[in-house]
Order: sequence, then C-alpha cells, then structure tokens
Amino acid sequence: MKNWLLSILSVCICFGAVAQEADLLIWNANVYTVDPSRPKANAVGIKDGKIVFVGSNEELKHHIGANTKQIDAKGQFLMPGIIEGHGHIHGMGASLVSLNLMKAKNWDDILAMVKEAAEKAKPGDWIVGRGWHQEKWDRVPKKNYLGYPYYQDLDKVSPNNPVLLTHASGHSSYVNGKAIQLAGITEKTPDPTGGNIVKDKDGKIVGVLEERAQSLVSFAYGSWLSKRPIEERKADWQKSISLAEQECLRNGVTSFVDAGSSFDQVAWMKELADQNKLSIRHWVMVRERNDALRNNASLLPIIDAGNAHLTVKAIKVSLDGALGSYGAWLLQPYSDRKDFYGQNTFDTTELRKIAAFAWDKNLQLCVHAIGDRANRETINIFSEQIIRDKSKDHRWRIEHAQHVHPSEIPRFKEWNIIASMQGIHCTSDAPFVIKRLGEERAESGAYMWRAFMNAGVLVNNGTDVPVEDIDPFANFYSSVTRKLKDGSSFYPAQKMTRAEAIYSYTMANALAMFEEKQKGSIQEGKFADLVLLSNDLINCAEQDIPKTKVLMTIVGGKILYENKN
Repeated sequence: MKNWLLSILSVCICFGAVAQEADLLIWNANVYTVDPSRPKANAVGIKDGKIVFVGSNEELKHHIGANTKQIDAKGQFLMPGIIEGHGHIHGMGASLVSLNLMKAKNWDDILAMVKEAAEKAKPGDWIVGRGWHQEKWDRVPKKNYLGYPYYQDLDKVSPNNPVLLTHASGHSSYVNGKAIQLAGITEKTPDPTGGNIVKDKDGKIVGVLEERAQSLVSFAYGSWLSKRPIEERKADWQKSISLAEQECLRNGVTSFVDAGSSFDQVAWMKELADQNKLSIRHWVMVRERNDALRNNASLLPIIDAGNAHLTVKAIKVSLDGALGSYGAWLLQPYSDRKDFYGQNTFDTTELRKIAAFAWDKNLQLCVHAIGDRANRETINIFSEQIIRDKSKDHRWRIEHAQHVHPSEIPRFKEWNIIASMQGIHCTSDAPFVIKRLGEERAESGAYMWRAFMNAGVLVNNGTDVPVEDIDPFANFYSSVTRKLKDGSSFYPAQKMTRAEAIYSYTMANALAMFEEKQKGSIQEGKFADLVLLSNDLINCAEQDIPKTKVLMTIVGGKILYENKN
C-alpha cells in the first residue's frame, strides 16, 4: 500500500500537480500579456518569483495549494511591469531630497524656493535644485537675455550661499554670484570646449552655464561636497535611491534603465544589490571617459547581481545637449538663434575609441543624440564598428533620437540601431520645437515614432526622469495622442497605437537591454513583475488614460506597493 501511494505521488509530481502549486494566484483579471501567442487571459500563477501559469480562471484551480495566497483582481487591467527605458536614478533620487523646480510656474516661484532654502541653510552651504525650464514659465522675466533672467536676482535671496540650479534637461545650470566667484569665472573666462558661459550682448555674465561649461561650477560644488564624511554622503545617497525606488513602485515601474552612472555609483549600487536591498530591477549604463573605462574594464559586465536586481553591461556617451537649452547639434542653424548650430559636447575621436572598446568587450553602446547632426555623426561612428561583423547582435542604441534628418531613418534599420525615445518629450517640448527648428524641420524630422516603426526600427520608451516626471500614463498618453494642453496634436501622423505604446514600455525595453527572456511580457518562466491598473489602457476612453492609477505593483512575485485608496 505504501509503495502504491509513493507511485501515485511520483506520477503527480511528474505531471506538475505538486510542483505547480503557486505561491500567489491572481484571478478574475483582465490580463494583457504582450505575448502574441496568448494575448489575453484571466489568471496568473506565481511560484518562487516567476510566472508558472497564464490562463483562465477555471484552469487556475489546479495550482491552488494550502499555502497559496489568492488575489481577486475584480476585473482590473493586469499587464507586465512597466520598464522605465531611459531615466536617471541618481538624479531622480537627488530631486526628491533637494529643490524640485519642475513645477515652478515662473522665475519668481524659483526665487521664493531658493529664499526659503537659504534661510534654513548654514552660511557657505550650497543650495542645489533641478527642474527649471524657461520655455515653460507662464511669463518671461522683465530683465532677461534669451529668456534667461540675470543671476543678481538669486544674489538678493541667497547672498551668503552658492546656488546651483540645474535645467530640467540637465544640459545647463543657473548659478548665483557666490557660485560664480567660487568657480573663478569672470567675464574674461573663455568658453570651454563643448560649453558656453552665457553672456549678453555687452559681455555681461547672465548666470547660465550651458553644457560642459557647467563643469566649472560643478568642480567647486564637488570640492565642497568632498569635505563631508563619506559615511554621511553615502547615507544621503542611499536615502535618495530608496525614495526613488518607492516613487517607481507607486508608478508601476518594476525595472529602471539608468542612463549614466559613474564607477563609484556602480560600486555603491552593487553593494545594495549584494545585500538584497534593491526593490526594483536596475539596468545601468556606465558614463565615464575612455581612459577610465579601459582602466576599469575588469569590472564589466555585471549580470543579474542581487537576484537579478542589477545589471551593468552598457556604456553611455552624450554627444550633444538638449533642444530647449540650444544644446542639440544641428545640420542647419536654430531658427530662433541665427548662425548657431548647437555643438557636440563630446569629442568624436574620443567616441570612436569608446565605440571600439565597447565592440571588443561586447558591451552595448548608448549615445545621447538629439540634434540631426549628432544623430548622423553617431550613426557614422556606429557603422565603422558594426561593419566588422554585421551579423553580431549588438543592439547599440541612440538615446532620444529626437530630431533626425529623414535620410537617417533607413540607416537606423540598415545598422540595426535602436531608437531609444521618450514619448513625453514630444508634447513637453512641442511649445518651443517649431520656434527652434521651423515648421519644415519639425514636421519632417522631430519625434518620428511612426516613421521609425514603419521602417522596422525598434522604438522603446521612457520618461528621462527627472527631466520629466516618471508618470507612465502621462507618457503613454503623449505616445498615443501627441496632444498638447490646448487640445491640439503635434504632428499626429507620428503617434503610436495603444498596443504599440504598451509594447514600447514593456517588450521593446526588454529587447533593448537583452532581457526579453526574463521580462517584458506575462509568460511562463519569466519574472513575476506585474502591475495592476485602474483602467484598461487598450480600451478606456482617451481622456481617462492620464487618470489611470496603479493599484498594485509586484516584483519577483512580491507585492511591493498596494494602493489602499
């Protein structure tokens, strides 16, 4: 009798009756799988952090055990966890602990925030913040140059504290007189290569440092920061990362692509991963110069550290700046700044050396290129390496690809280059794009999602947080409508379908990071990274998309966020 029972148990195990007993079951859900072989389902089973079942409510009963936790989704929309395809986790964390200027309506709002911070600060302490954008203020300051007010306004509210306020894009900074003094900048200081100390027509310093000119003040700020104990700085950093991860979970983001960490930041992230202290999955690009990359080559790659919570296998280079701060490198001059083409902020010879290093080390190369000249130069440099072995699955990326000459789009496909774009940039930038580029260039080359996809180019999606808010539904709405606040659409012929937008936020991002076998869709064997939403993103009314709420965020089968409201 005993042998007979053992035989029956063995048969059950072989056919999965016991092995497939789930730790967590989600049933009665509107499951959107992003899996073309099974696009819809009602239930998902999870065991040991991975998906073991996708199917109907009826089939689910075979996976219920004594210890199985069950969740009735009540018909809500369940989809793969959102992958932030291009953001800045350190910058996002910093924005949550310093002055967040993103919602400042005008210069006066910023001055008020700096004044309040200065009143609380010790003399000599730096006041830092990020998020201002002069093109988005509701009024232009009375005294300004190119829309920029003068730094003396900051001196009035912060006379004893240096001030460093980074543009939303990260490609320019506002500083006050104290910071200018500490940096040793005078009206005779020459512009550094790839940067610009903005001066008015009379040669007076305005207080804005564009692109690599920011390093003049960053060095002074870094010198002050370095005097703080390392333990104190590290504790502050860990707090900022924790806050950033919590914000990600509240927004349904289960994986985050960080577009540029230093080796020091990578080391700190690795410590957190090894201690199992990371909540979401991080995929990191290293942003260092050629000599540093080669000197630290043995550190790369890092694959799936901390139970697949940290991967570092890509290099980031920024070839130009941002369109809003006149930093995009263009083939033709700016329409509203005649005879100015922007500039490359990184030496192309140096980029070629990094490209050769990345190719030989089998690392992904991800180049920030916004202007059409920057995109063309990047493709030229990529092709010089790729032509050595066109069959190699390299998945090199151009980050942003915001303004491309129409002739470059087929070249993305020819060289299998990923267009790593951000939907929200289109509608956020739209108010000044035509001013910068003119109608013809804006229509034929700006934010060309449809043209890229029609050409067979992989387009992935993200928000570039903290350049924009991490809110995935505002980003999704921009991707599928390209609608502005006034109700008009910015060249709507280039918009995505809803299915394409979800794909761009899930499987396309997974493909763009070589992780399509682990994430990006709800399929058996993949990580149980899921998000439950209040709206059906495929079928809900268009105006309801931005109102979508995250009800639950699951990473590795664990509920890490639940909306109690």
